[in-house]
This record gives sequence, structure tokens and C-alpha cells, in this order.
Amino acid sequence: MFYKRFTFRLILRLVIINLLGYLLFYLIKNTQLWFTIIGLSLVFIGSIISLYFYINEIRSDIKRFILAVKTRDHTLNFKNKTTKGSFPELYESFSDILQVHKQIRLEQEAMFQLIKTILEQVPVGVIVINNTQKEQNGHLEIAFFNQAASALLGVPAYKYWHRLKQHLPVFAHEVDQIVTGGKRFLELKIQDKFIQLSTEVMPLNLYGNHYTIISFQNIKDEIEQKETEAWNRLIGVISHEILNSITPISSLSDTINRMVTDKQNLTEDEMEDLKTALQTIKRRSSGLLDFVKDYRLIAELPTPILESHTIGEILKHIKVLMQPFAKVRNVVLDVEQTSSRITLQLDLKLIEQVLINLITNSIYAVEEMPNPHIQVSYRLENNKLYIEVIDNGKGIESDNLEKIFVPFYTTRKHGSGIGLTISRNIMKMHKGSIEVASVLGEGSTFSIMFNYI
Repeated sequence: MFYKRFTFRLILRLVIINLLGYLLFYLIKNTQLWFTIIGLSLVFIGSIISLYFYINEIRSDIKRFILAVKTRDHTLNFKNKTTKGSFPELYESFSDILQVHKQIRLEQEAMFQLIKTILEQVPVGVIVINNTQKEQNGHLEIAFFNQAASALLGVPAYKYWHRLKQHLPVFAHEVDQIVTGGKRFLELKIQDKFIQLSTEVMPLNLYGNHYTIISFQNIKDEIEQKETEAWNRLIGVISHEILNSITPISSLSDTINRMVTDKQNLTEDEMEDLKTALQTIKRRSSGLLDFVKDYRLIAELPTPILESHTIGEILKHIKVLMQPFAKVRNVVLDVEQTSSRITLQLDLKLIEQVLINLITNSIYAVEEMPNPHIQVSYRLENNKLYIEVIDNGKGIESDNLEKIFVPFYTTRKHGSGIGLTISRNIMKMHKGSIEVASVLGEGSTFSIMFNYI
């Protein structure tokens, strides 16, 4: 290794210098050989100077190497010294390190170009603001502005953030509102067209530099597609219900019309048939009217009035309300943890309606089961609070798990099909949700979820 060679040469030079110094001292003290003494003195001084340059050479080269690494200068090389230098192994190591450093730099640059190319091709707009680098006048610099961002916003790829703010103040204002991180949906008018953007902002600290990453995409087409699908499902259900009511009404009306046409008097049998037909028309008309009322009930839910209520209070109310109904149908209803002091902001009447709907559905689900049992309890998990209604009923087929939330869809003989739809809407108004898990033949678990912080 180079340090072994260096140590050997250094010790050898020091020994020679010491011997020369001792010999020079001896000659000066004991002889008059002045020419020899002068020559030996020059050799002694030359040896010292040689030692200095010998040590200073490696110090200078190490300094150059460190400077090259710091400044990422890959042009420096020590190839000539690897063969005839004082430390061939050291200089060879220097060359290898510089080559590896250069290779890493090239790989990083290639990866950067790959990521940049990918970001240029994705349909998501990406803007990266460098909060550390500023102009002399204090304007923030935009480190990256992809083509999708330019196309979605209808602006050129600006170099500075203040220019984009001047062009699109609404967009910049929305970004400033969520600069600490988060997501927003906003509508912008770009070139006389409205676009709906899902915008997300994420701060990032990287190697001492502070960045703000803004990503956004146009979700208008997706929203329109989902709206179309929802409308198609709703229209299909409404059409089915209306046709079921209108078809017999139309048929009976035609029958009545034939019965009374060109007749002055009706027989007793004909009068009975007429009464039956009119009663049927009335019944189907009432059914259609109830259907319309149910539809209005879904569309016109009241805005929640949020107040502080404990979980124990909610469960106590539900136990009082639903226990008699369950008892009449021979169903065991266990409402647990009614002493809980955990508090939530909610509309008590609306949440009670949700729980009434879920427990009622469970009661009907367990009616034909042996030992029908329903359990109501709550649990906390990952900053979320769940109130669960668990039954040992017949369960729900996997294909129907999502359908049960579609308006007017029901598997119950006399069900309206709006209870779960209303319940889901109420939970959305509380910024929560309804989750369902079911095993056919074993039972179902309906959970209403609240954010609990």
C-alpha cells in the first residue's frame, strides 16, 4: 500500500538527514576539511529541501483532489503520477474516486432526465417552486413547469411565480390557501372555457432547499362521466317504478273507457268492475305519489345543525327507541358502552335517523334466523370513530353490496329502497361515511364513520 511506501521513504530520508547532520557536526568539530564541510552542508540542505518538497507534493495533490470533489470537476486526473509518481497507489485511488464520482453524477443526471421526461408526458400538471432561490428583488423561482401544466392553465412555462400569479390570481390564491399541504377542487375559466381542477400542494425540504410541489389535473371529464352514470342509474330506477305504476293505470283506463263508451246505463256487475278498476287506479296513483315523495326526501335533506353530543347519549337514545320494536319481533338488541363520554360534533336527529335505518334493516335481516341477535357498539381506530351495527342475519351477496346504496334499490318485499341512500347522504354531510361488511349466511356489519381528532 502507498502509506507503507511513504513511511519507508520518509524514514529513509530522515535517517539520511540525521546521518548527514551528525557527520557534518563531527567534521566541523574535529577537522579542518572546509571544502568537504561546505559540500556536505550543501548536500544536507538539499536533503532537507527535498524532504519538504517530498511531503508538500502529496499535500498539494490531496488539496487539488478535495477541491475537484467539492467543485465536481471531473477533468482532473492523476494518470501520469500513477506510474512515475511518489505514491502510485494513492494517485490511482484518486483517479478511481474521481471516476466513480463522475459516474454517479452521470447516473443522477440520467435519472433526473428520465423523471423529467416522465413528468413531461403525464397528463397531470406539475409546478415546482424553489422557495430558497430568489431573484434580487425577492421573486420566487419556478424550478419545473411541465407541458401539461402549461396546457391545462393556458399559460407559457413561466420562470417566476409572481408572473403566474399575475396571469392566474385565482389559481395562485387557492395554492396559497393550501401551501402547508392538502388538496382542493377549484373551477377556473381558461380561454372562455371552465375547467375543474383537483389541486394538491406538498412542501418538500431537500438538501437544505425548500420546495413547493403543485400538482393538478382536470377532473371535469371524470365528473361528467360519473354524473352521467349516476343519472342513467337513477333514470333507470325511476323509469322502472313509473312504468310499473303507469302500465296498469293505462290498461285499466282503457278498460273503463270501453265499458262506458256508448252506454247510458251499467249493469251491477259492470259497476263492480268499474269500482274495482277505479280503486286499483287510486292505489297505484298513491303508490306513485309516495315514490315521488320519497325522491323529494332524498333530494331535500336538511342541513345538519352540529352540536356536541357524547357517544353514550346517542346509544342511550337509540336503545330506548329501538328496543320495543326489536322485542316485538323477538330480536335480542344489545346496545353497549352507553356510558361513553367521547364527544362528537353532529346533528343528533339526523344521526339517530341513520342508526334507526340500520337497526331496522338488521331486524328484518335476522327475522327468519334462529337466535336473532343485533349488537350496537363503537370503536376508535386511527383517528376515526366507528359506530357499528352487527347482526347475525342472512347476509348480503357481494354483488349487491354497492347496489344497496342506490336510490330505490331494495331486497325487502315492502322496502322503499331509500333508507341507506338517505343514511349515506347524511354521513357525507357530516364528512363521514358508511361502510359495510357481510358474509352470506353469517351476518352483516354496518359501520358509520366519523373523523375524530
